Amino acid sequence: RAMDDFSIDRVRADTPAVRDVLHFNNAGSALPPTIVVDTVVDYLRREAEIGGYEAAAEAAETLAATYSSLAALVGGRADQIAVIENATRAWDMAVYGFPFKQGDRVITARSEYGSNLLAFLQLKKRFGIEIVLVEDDADGQIDLDALEVELERGAAMMSLSHIATSGGLINPAAEVGRRCREHDVFFALDACQSLGQVPLDVAELNCDVLSTTGRKYLRGPRGTGFLWVGDKAMEILEPPLIDQYAAVFISDDEYELLPDAKRFENWERYFAGQLGLGAAADYLLDLGVEATTARLWELGAEVRARLDVMPGVTVHDKGLNRGGIVTFTVENMTATEVKASLSADRINTSVSVASTSRYDLGNRGLDEVVRASVHYYNTLEEVSRFETAVGHLS
Repeated sequence: RAMDDFSIDRVRADTPAVRDVLHFNNAGSALPPTIVVDTVVDYLRREAEIGGYEAAAEAAETLAATYSSLAALVGGRADQIAVIENATRAWDMAVYGFPFKQGDRVITARSEYGSNLLAFLQLKKRFGIEIVLVEDDADGQIDLDALEVELERGAAMMSLSHIATSGGLINPAAEVGRRCREHDVFFALDACQSLGQVPLDVAELNCDVLSTTGRKYLRGPRGTGFLWVGDKAMEILEPPLIDQYAAVFISDDEYELLPDAKRFENWERYFAGQLGLGAAADYLLDLGVEATTARLWELGAEVRARLDVMPGVTVHDKGLNRGGIVTFTVENMTATEVKASLSADRINTSVSVASTSRYDLGNRGLDEVVRASVHYYNTLEEVSRFETAVGHLS
């Protein structure tokens, strides 16, 4: 069992907040380890002591090392990483930079994140793209046979949320990527919920770009994220926004983009956050993503199994493979009421509303669900406490 092999004492010692709160809101924002907090705070203090520009110059080597650490998490190269303030903006920099033409078909799935769908609707207005929705299969994940049919019809892009924001579903991203590669379709993978929850390897995933955040399962600071850009994507994409960091003047009326993924960044950034993001990446690499994944899946399955047999409680997770996110409702209570009741018990959860996953929750007639998302620093004792608290509601 993963729980027997995992160094839980270490990670809980590194996460002092677990003494005061039961945190099952990791798909929202996880509790950062002490090293991340100290890294951010120490840098901010240094800015106050010697000045912002001066502190950045002093930390230049460590700031640069962040790129190598992030690249190691996804199996890429440091020059393929752009540090961006969040997963949505990272995704936007890639997708809005794609050279869409009138009538281009963009394929997506029911589990696609709401912000991504809104972006496609805007791109539809601008370029007349066609949004093609692939239905779920019997297990609730993207139907690979239906996807194959749409890919054979031709498409400019496939966009997939690897792990749904609205439940435990883990989509078969590597198989989607393989099929996109066979049909020469650009594959944009939203790994916002998967970085730190499952191992990621861009070569196995066959994606062209991968966007993700720092604050969720990576346990980094809020306001941080990054974009991995593959070599083919680097040739195709033109950043939708540039500044004097992303590009250089070569004459009064000409510019040249930076040769690497930094062309998707801008000059002013959250330097303390970037250092914290690097610290979070190093912390996870030290623990080992395979070990943290095994524990996460085991804890998620335990929460799901206990809620499944509870009278008055309905679990709404889909998928053949499911991770650490568990969504449910309690009879005769709104999800917001359930969350508030648990909060009064010092148990953190969140509420997923239909607008964040319109094609999924909305299609299932679910206005909102409670989202309980575990992390590797959680324990079976906490699962039991959570079970008791929900039991009192139902």
